[in-house]
Amino acid sequence: MNSDRREFLKKVTAGAAGVAVGGTAMGMSAKSYSKIIGANDRINVAIIGLGRRLGAYYEPVSKKENNVELVYLCDVMKSQRERAAANFAKRIDYKPKLENDVRKVFADQNVDGVFVATPDHWHTPGAIMAMQGGKHVYVEKPCSHNMFENEMIVAAMKKYNKVVQMGNQQRSSDHTQEIISEIHNGAIGVPYRAVAFYVNSRGEVPVQKKAPVPEGLDWDLFQGPAPRRGYTEETWDYNWHWYGWDYGTAETGNNATHELDVARWALQVDFPMRVDVEAGKRHFFDDGWEMYDTMEATFRFADNKVINWDGRSRNGFDTYGQGGRGTIIYGSEGTVFVDRGKYILYDRRGKVVKDSKSASNEAGTALGGGGDMTTGHVENWFGVIRGEQKKLNADIADATISQAMVHYSNVAYRIGRGYDIDEVSGKMYDRDAMKLWSREYEPGWEPKI
Repeated sequence: MNSDRREFLKKVTAGAAGVAVGGTAMGMSAKSYSKIIGANDRINVAIIGLGRRLGAYYEPVSKKENNVELVYLCDVMKSQRERAAANFAKRIDYKPKLENDVRKVFADQNVDGVFVATPDHWHTPGAIMAMQGGKHVYVEKPCSHNMFENEMIVAAMKKYNKVVQMGNQQRSSDHTQEIISEIHNGAIGVPYRAVAFYVNSRGEVPVQKKAPVPEGLDWDLFQGPAPRRGYTEETWDYNWHWYGWDYGTAETGNNATHELDVARWALQVDFPMRVDVEAGKRHFFDDGWEMYDTMEATFRFADNKVINWDGRSRNGFDTYGQGGRGTIIYGSEGTVFVDRGKYILYDRRGKVVKDSKSASNEAGTALGGGGDMTTGHVENWFGVIRGEQKKLNADIADATISQAMVHYSNVAYRIGRGYDIDEVSGKMYDRDAMKLWSREYEPGWEPKI
């Protein structure tokens, strides 16, 4: 990335017409957050969304040394609230409040920080509402549902002066930080290409059928910012990922965010200049899965750098011989493979130079996940809120640039062609693509700051 680009990113402010979505990759300084929580003070938190990601928060929230109090467990499904309360009861000696309506949590001035672990369509609207209520935010990936929300969440962070971290937890991985630093210091010469991949063997998905709203589910609040429709069975519990674009961001939003972020980090690139995609539904042709389940995407950047995405949701063949997910970085003098458990450094001839197997227990393709990377990532968020740490590992201003790659590939799939991109502003040079910059919102639920 050239010096003019870096200087521009330092100067842009979200919300100005035509400016870059992400702002500076460094984000705001820790000092500028105007902390009101001292280093020894307790942080009161709420968890919004108590589905499969819940297990990732048990350790960081319950560790005594983190000095955190869980004030609310909030979910639109009664059984989820009760399950979460029972699981936390094994780990903490007090009872958090159980709440259905996120708006009541955001209005409680006793809450300092919020974990947003809802379905995708709630991530940015929920994060903005939380900031408007005076809360710091840890928002799971994808941090946004579309490019408009990318702009909005960064603008809200700046307006409300809050600490906002995205849950791309590999940014807090010791071994990943180590090898990325080595790449930046010339370990493989000039890095020029990265291949990010995710493979899984997901099965058949039920075809949607009209059904009564399940007992205990607040279907209206589940939909929140999304246009209203009648309930269909199997929707609320994970399969919303595959049932159209009202709630989910397909597998690329669900999983590519992680590896694309590592690839961009390694290559030190920001917005691409072009995206091209080949994608389609390749398995269980008559089931309820409404999006692609297989995608190959190519992102081209300045200085002849390229990132490839290989995503296969339902064909578990181990193409790269390294398991279900990871990132390969090619350089003029060598190659690196890195995933959540290790990195391997090769010379130009393919000989292993260094093999660093991490002690990480972070989950890979298992639903929900969690582990020591997530714990460290959450603790980094706590540390910046308190002023004990200077920098977020996944500041939302930088995280949204990685998130943009997800949106670009989904848009290319939806319009059926690739397109060029303004590498400074992130805008798409395609009229049909720009029609998908935002989305339809339920009236009154549009993200506003």
